[in-house]
Amino acid sequence: MNNRYTVVLAAGKGTRMQSKLYKVLHKVCDRTMVELVLDSVADLNMKEIVTVVGHGAELVKKAVGNRSKFVLQSDQLGTGHAVKMAKDILADKKGTTIVMYGDTPLIKSETVDNMLKHHEETRAKATVLTSYTENPYSYGRIIRDEKGKLLKIVEEKDASVTEKQIKEINSGIYCFDNELLFEMLELVKNNNTQGEYYLPDVLYLLREKSEKIETYFCADFDETFGVNDRVALSYAENVMRKRINEKHMLNGVTLVDPSSTYIAPNAIIGRDTTIYPNVTIKSNTIIGDDCKIKPNSYLENSKIGNSVDVLQSTIIDSEVGDNSTVGPYAHLRNNTVLGSDVRVGNFVELKNAKYGNGAKTSHLSYMGDVTVGDNTNIGCGTITVNYDGKNKYETKIGKDTFIGCNSNLIAPLEIGNGVVVAAGTTVTENIKDDTLAIARVKQENKEGYAKRLPAGRK
Repeated sequence: MNNRYTVVLAAGKGTRMQSKLYKVLHKVCDRTMVELVLDSVADLNMKEIVTVVGHGAELVKKAVGNRSKFVLQSDQLGTGHAVKMAKDILADKKGTTIVMYGDTPLIKSETVDNMLKHHEETRAKATVLTSYTENPYSYGRIIRDEKGKLLKIVEEKDASVTEKQIKEINSGIYCFDNELLFEMLELVKNNNTQGEYYLPDVLYLLREKSEKIETYFCADFDETFGVNDRVALSYAENVMRKRINEKHMLNGVTLVDPSSTYIAPNAIIGRDTTIYPNVTIKSNTIIGDDCKIKPNSYLENSKIGNSVDVLQSTIIDSEVGDNSTVGPYAHLRNNTVLGSDVRVGNFVELKNAKYGNGAKTSHLSYMGDVTVGDNTNIGCGTITVNYDGKNKYETKIGKDTFIGCNSNLIAPLEIGNGVVVAAGTTVTENIKDDTLAIARVKQENKEGYAKRLPAGRK
């Protein structure tokens, strides 16, 4: 196998998006478009990946991270000029370079791999990924000679009336002999309507040198679909969502209503899990087997164990252990970690909470910056008072402890094992093991007093 390199063109601002956000940073199913393009080559043994940035360079770099090297195209002088920016990194390397646009988020890894193999097996100096569409507007047209070989690619703005009728289009994805690519880029001229240096002109120069040029046909036009405005972005979102949902269903996941189910491309869902309508599963979420994610739940960057029920709840940056139940209307966030057989019930908010196996908070509570031991029960209305207006403090609760309803736990605080905290208690001091804690005003009944109250008060 040849050495392989990738150049991703991501320098454009994307004026037609009508957005402050640069085009390749708009998301499709919770992943930026440029990330999805990089995903398509992630497992294809690339020696180097170079992303060409321009507008919003720092934000694009932040989104891509260490998955790529970067070069800057400070002046937007065309696709050929953009690729030329990678010269210092790639020009002297032998092998195959694939050039891709950062706004084609639907391209599949299998298609890229097959194109590369075709290029390498045919020993071509260049290969163009083509497709057919009934509406080729804005795409470069594939012009062939009488033998069916690629003659040239004509951009929409430079095409004649006859050429505009051609429905075979240039996807904008190319494979090149790397050394020849950078040699030919030095010869590309900008004598066209836009005054730009077009990458497809490299093909014309190679043809003049009688070098072998191939095309590779992509049967699914959607893979080559380029996003230039919000309408196109919505279309890409729908295509990707359908693709993701079908993948999960074929892998043994039940989606009760796929049309209202939103799953990020990198989410992982186990077999025999059922996802109900209006569920959103965002990036970096893992869900185990035999789970039930009930309607209107939202999961993001979280890990859900096996046989977990989530009922109309929000779980962000958290973990839920096996055989646990969350909700309805619970909120887990900020590194909350639940053990197995945990019950978190109605209108409970957990923030940076660590719950042992079998622990329960069933109703109307806020537990923040807290550690709860195995089999401890937190009564309805209990609150950890963890913030003094400046600093956050931790509460530690042992195992087999019972916290009565409407208790206030004033942090920092340690409550031992086997403790009982009476309902309505405000706890301000640490409690040792096997202790009953009561801190409330003694009830006083004044007989007959109620008759003296005004009617409204009574």
